[in-house]
Amino acid sequence: MPPDLWSAAYREAVESLGEDIDVAILKGSNAAQLFKQLEEVDKDVIQESAFLRGVAFLRSIQVPLERFKLALDLASPVSNLEPAAATVFGVVKSVTAIAITFASADLEFAKQIGEMLEQLSYIDDCDTLGQRANRQDIHKALVSVYQKVLEFYQAAHEILTRRGAKLVMTMVLETDRLPNVVHDFLRHADTLRKLIEKATWEVTEDIKGMLYDQESKFLYSHSWWLRTYAIKVDRWLGCSKVSLQTQYHADLQELRTDEACTFLLMHPDFRKWYGACDSEWLVIFGEMGSGKTNAMAFIVDELSQRNEHQLPQPKICYHYCRNDETGQVGYIFAALILALLEQLPGLKKTFHAWYKEKQASGVPDPVKNTRELGRFFKIVTETLDRPLFIVVDGLDECDRASRETLLKSLRTLSQKTPRLKILLSSRPERGILEHLADIPRINMSSDEQRDATIVRHSVDSQLSYLSEDVRALVVKRLSSSAQGSAIWTKMMVELIGIRRIEAFEPMRRFLKEMPLPDQLSELYISMVARYCSDDSENKKLVAIALKVLTAACRPLSIQELAWAVALAAGRHEVSTIADLAQLVDHQRVMSLIHPFIARTDLNDLRKRQIRLVHQSVKEFVIRDWPLLEKSATPTALTSMNADHQIEMLESFLLDICIDYLLLDEVGSFQLFSDAQIAIDELPQEADLFENTESAEYDPSCTWEAWEENMVRYDPAERGFGHFFVYAASQWLQHLSSVRSGSLPQLTKIESLCQAGSIRLHNWIRQNCRPDCAIKARFEFDSHLYDPLSIASLYGSDAMLCDMLENSNFDKDNFLPLPAIAAADQILQWGNLSRLRTLFLEYKFVHQLHNLDFFRLITRRWSEIGARHNDWNVAFDLVDIVSSRLVQEKWGSELLCMAARAGCMPLIQHLLNAAQHDSELKAELLRGSQSIADAVLGDHVHVVECLLEQEGFEAHLGYLNNRGENVLHLASKNCNPSILRILVPHFRKRMDQTDGQGQTALLRVIKSNSGTRHRYESAKLLLLSQTSADSVDPSQNEQHGPLRLAVQLGDIDMCRLLIYDGRFNPNSALTRGNDGLMVLKDKPRINGEAILRLLQKPAQSME
Repeated sequence: MPPDLWSAAYREAVESLGEDIDVAILKGSNAAQLFKQLEEVDKDVIQESAFLRGVAFLRSIQVPLERFKLALDLASPVSNLEPAAATVFGVVKSVTAIAITFASADLEFAKQIGEMLEQLSYIDDCDTLGQRANRQDIHKALVSVYQKVLEFYQAAHEILTRRGAKLVMTMVLETDRLPNVVHDFLRHADTLRKLIEKATWEVTEDIKGMLYDQESKFLYSHSWWLRTYAIKVDRWLGCSKVSLQTQYHADLQELRTDEACTFLLMHPDFRKWYGACDSEWLVIFGEMGSGKTNAMAFIVDELSQRNEHQLPQPKICYHYCRNDETGQVGYIFAALILALLEQLPGLKKTFHAWYKEKQASGVPDPVKNTRELGRFFKIVTETLDRPLFIVVDGLDECDRASRETLLKSLRTLSQKTPRLKILLSSRPERGILEHLADIPRINMSSDEQRDATIVRHSVDSQLSYLSEDVRALVVKRLSSSAQGSAIWTKMMVELIGIRRIEAFEPMRRFLKEMPLPDQLSELYISMVARYCSDDSENKKLVAIALKVLTAACRPLSIQELAWAVALAAGRHEVSTIADLAQLVDHQRVMSLIHPFIARTDLNDLRKRQIRLVHQSVKEFVIRDWPLLEKSATPTALTSMNADHQIEMLESFLLDICIDYLLLDEVGSFQLFSDAQIAIDELPQEADLFENTESAEYDPSCTWEAWEENMVRYDPAERGFGHFFVYAASQWLQHLSSVRSGSLPQLTKIESLCQAGSIRLHNWIRQNCRPDCAIKARFEFDSHLYDPLSIASLYGSDAMLCDMLENSNFDKDNFLPLPAIAAADQILQWGNLSRLRTLFLEYKFVHQLHNLDFFRLITRRWSEIGARHNDWNVAFDLVDIVSSRLVQEKWGSELLCMAARAGCMPLIQHLLNAAQHDSELKAELLRGSQSIADAVLGDHVHVVECLLEQEGFEAHLGYLNNRGENVLHLASKNCNPSILRILVPHFRKRMDQTDGQGQTALLRVIKSNSGTRHRYESAKLLLLSQTSADSVDPSQNEQHGPLRLAVQLGDIDMCRLLIYDGRFNPNSALTRGNDGLMVLKDKPRINGEAILRLLQKPAQSME
């Protein structure tokens, strides 16, 4: 990199001093350490830094520090001393800090320091108004100045390092070394000043010669000539360009929130860009309304502030592109050139010469020639010795040709201008991303803390009149909804001001509704027009894409969106997925809708990432999308409420999904290959050959995490295209949202859901695998469904009624018993109120008005009762067929079935109806099996309920074909609660035996029920008996209760029978050959213990 004039002079000064200067002390770390030592001077006596004391002393003797071009910021002098101290700027900065610190040592010395600081500022003017004159006299004078600067620095370093900080001020006064260096410096600096003034005068004379009017006899000052010259150049370039840019920048200063932009300064890429010694680029990307322009204005001001304290001072040329002429490359070049010429007036001479030369060569107005203007900009920047910052905001606002020309020119400049730094901002459009793929970037993504900062600043500055609690409410609600959109925040705050809402409750209601500001809607409409180039076909595609994104249930991939748009735009032209693939143009779609979507990785076409940039875009599409298509008037829109418009969008996307699933391939080929079907039968998450413990259930685990390592499939590889996954997985969701208005065509639904069809099988398989893991997320058996069951589960009431009224259910599209199939799915997964709709349909009377239908309801109630909380809706249907129960004589059977299932809701409906219908009551009492069924079902509450009803006690006399009465049946489950109810009714029939000669007690002893229930049940039966075992000869039979308990080895039951049932233990004992008591039967277990148990009471009875 060729050295600039300042660096070249500094290098020569260092070399000329040779061994007289220790280069090591110029290192950044030594400079910082030196200044740190200075800060300690007398600090133990005076609690103030020596530097601040020096500043105060200089000001006290009227040294105008603020008017000097100082090489450091008085507010933070030690900042950035590292690592640039070894450079020319670093040394001048360090010397400035040291000189100010030493100024308080002596009045005369302080005056010298004041002059020194003033003369240092002339270093910045060595390029004579921006022209590279290569004047050796200025170069030599600048070398001499730098020599004295270096001598001053070395002398100060030696004083501090050899004598210590406490002796610094004494040394300054006792030795004349530093004052002499300063004196020599002033002499050489004065020479430099005069040479610079002479060179500047010569530039002015050249300008005067260019403008001199031969007929003019007047003499004018140099400043007049410069001013006249400037006016002429400004007129050629269009002086309003700079003033407009300056005014726009000033407006941004008023609006922006600096605190929300400071994160950029700490970003690693910004720090690298700013600190780079060579040419460097940086680009800031952000979506529409993210605050990019405010951020760029903040950086411009930050650079300007930093540049004030650098010698030589870098120059900044900034430009804000907008959707007008400011985004054209010729305007940009002219504005940048004007900005540079304003800062370096000497370059106007160069421009004037170039302009006249081009006119002479046949270019009447060179400024109107973009190519020539770009070449001049390149020429003038290449000749600069100063660092130059070029800042261009809104690259996306330029048309493609202007953008490409500008970027090409800037790339050429950066290659040939070593001290050039370029900062750009843009929306992340595909073309721009490709052009700047190699450029470091900062992405302005959404940040809740930054949103809150912007909102708080906007509210405090524009809504300060609101009460504290109302302002807090506004800040809270807007911060949570901002989602990184600074422009939305700005317009919402402005709208609150326009509406003049001040009270808390009205403000709360306003913020709850969060209306779309008209200004923002107008902005979006203008963006549509701009990006569509006012082309009707483009507008159609944008409208389709935005409607799809607004209605979509999840983020879409680039391919999914492009395929949906292609189908919606040409659905009448295609019948196959292969044909549709020929119409897909994802690059066109993305370029048209780019401003309205959040940041997207354009290289990943399959990632589900496309979402609207802000909620306000969705509100815009909901409210104003018909205007985009010119399909509705504003008056018609006003009459449509938001819910209806949302439903229209849902219907729109539903139609796209249905049409896609009706394409030929979906109904012709199986989604899964044989190999994939085989994989589906295998476990997906574990090694079959490892004995691993099953994973613990994690309620916070997402499906994505759960399926992360599962085997996946790609429907596109099977010929199903790139919208099949969304269409199959989400069309039912959209179907459920279309409740009225534009219903899908019935014929399409019937074709899509045709029972047993490949099409139905394919989309259902995909529906339960929304992320394409082979293993299904939930059960969804296509064999159980047809159009009616799908409509009953997911369709609106209007759609279901439409199907019931207009469909032919005898066609092959439907299952053999469509109403029963649909009812079964409703009972398992749907809204039970739909049962009534089916039940009242006259076409289904033969399918639903019968016992089988209510058996189905009762079975599902038993299996999944907790899934619904409104089962009465289903059981209410029995009231509709109460007369049919009597006529067809299946009311008693229905009651028994309900009793067996323990279905109290159904039983209660029947009993309540019977109270007012004697014929129904007679039907329910017919058969006498209801209580027996309730006992078999082990339903205590049903037994209690029935016995409370008049006439049902007679059902206790029920006897089945095995000779079992109700008490016998109760002994099967050994439920003490049921036996406790029944025993009082069977006191005189306790010894009644069943067909196998067993009493209820014997059945309890043999029961496989739990031990506690058997013992408690046996005790209930024993306590109800009127005589003991000893007085009943039958109890001594081989299969009597006690002997049976002994045979089973049930020692606790034996104890219960002897002590609570007063059974004679001798009935189970006999005497052996040795005359001792032994058991008549050999127990399975516990033989000795049982013998001991029986012997003791038996002996007491002898």
